[in-house]
Amino acid sequence: MDLKERFLHYVSFDTQSNEASDTFPSTDKQLVLLRALHDEMIALGLTEVSMDKYGYVMGSIPATKGMEDRPVVGFISHVDTAPDMSGANVKPQIIENYDGKDIRLNESLMMTVADFPELSFYKGHTLITTDGTTLLGADDKAGVAEIMTMAEYFMTNPQIAHGKIRIGFTPDEEIGRGVDHFDVKQFGAQFAYTVDGGFEGELEYENFNAASAKLSIQGRNIHPGSAKGKMLNALQIACDLHEMLPVGMCPELTEEYEGFFHLIHLSGSVESAEMAYIIRDHSRELFEEKKRIISAAVSYLNTKIGEEVISLTLKDQYYNMKEQIAPYPELIERAKQAMKMAGVTPLVKPIRGGTDGARLSYMGLPCPNLFTGGMNFHGKYEYCSLTTMYKAMKTIIHLASLF
Repeated sequence: MDLKERFLHYVSFDTQSNEASDTFPSTDKQLVLLRALHDEMIALGLTEVSMDKYGYVMGSIPATKGMEDRPVVGFISHVDTAPDMSGANVKPQIIENYDGKDIRLNESLMMTVADFPELSFYKGHTLITTDGTTLLGADDKAGVAEIMTMAEYFMTNPQIAHGKIRIGFTPDEEIGRGVDHFDVKQFGAQFAYTVDGGFEGELEYENFNAASAKLSIQGRNIHPGSAKGKMLNALQIACDLHEMLPVGMCPELTEEYEGFFHLIHLSGSVESAEMAYIIRDHSRELFEEKKRIISAAVSYLNTKIGEEVISLTLKDQYYNMKEQIAPYPELIERAKQAMKMAGVTPLVKPIRGGTDGARLSYMGLPCPNLFTGGMNFHGKYEYCSLTTMYKAMKTIIHLASLF
């Protein structure tokens, strides 16, 4: 299978994860693709191929003769797609030699250059889009396809020198559980790269520190005609709390290293309400300050009301991998070199999000992130450049050889 065929095959699997599930993986349908990848590794001749009870699939490309003493490098991608939009019955559309203009996804939906100006970069590329009814699954089946095509390349070209290469595929990355049970010792690599980025040339080794904040508000519903001094409107309390957070510190008004509070859920009635935020910042100091701000807002409102009607649960999710990558600058320099060998201009930038690599780095496996060629993840405007995907595949081939 070539890269295009692999990618189109993988996106035909519905692998959406589910945050509400208490199983691991969160959905059984992820296991269908993971088993297929396990069997494909075996068919390609990889060694040490395994799939454990959690669904993690691992395999090895053996070192070429005389290269057994080289450091073991790994490449990791996740198979699940985001809960934000359906990943079932994906109908990819292929645009050869893209003309740089607006793209019609279906009769009623356009993807415009005005809304997505980065499209202009891809003029002349072969693009793969959705049909506007589902996400595409480039996050991260583009990375999966690039890694597997790299594996086939090395297995069919044994004369190309390289050390031992480890491959790993994970479930549930999109809901923040991707490496909950990942066995770093079993994986056996000294260093690894997640292949889970977007724009051509992206090389990321800084990411947000991340926390979730869940709030439960207990109101008191009284007939509005006699409510004075008695009613506690949980929805109004939720609004008051949100207004106490710093103005403008939200995703739609921030960029680069700027952090935010992101309200991702609000529901309820006068009697009770639920809120959920994600809290992000690259700076650990500012990250901790944001947690103090929301905690102080809760404390202030409870004191003002005179009883604890708001309960807050704060949970750290992951931390900035930069602290763990900094001692190994060669990981970044080799990635830059590999990109240049593949005809790609390196674009070092912070991730305004997180990857499995962030958590793996704190588990003892330093793990920067590489581009895949996918864009507009998690929704109907998702697309990828097949042209860039080939460059991503060549980058990881060169990178593996540099080790």
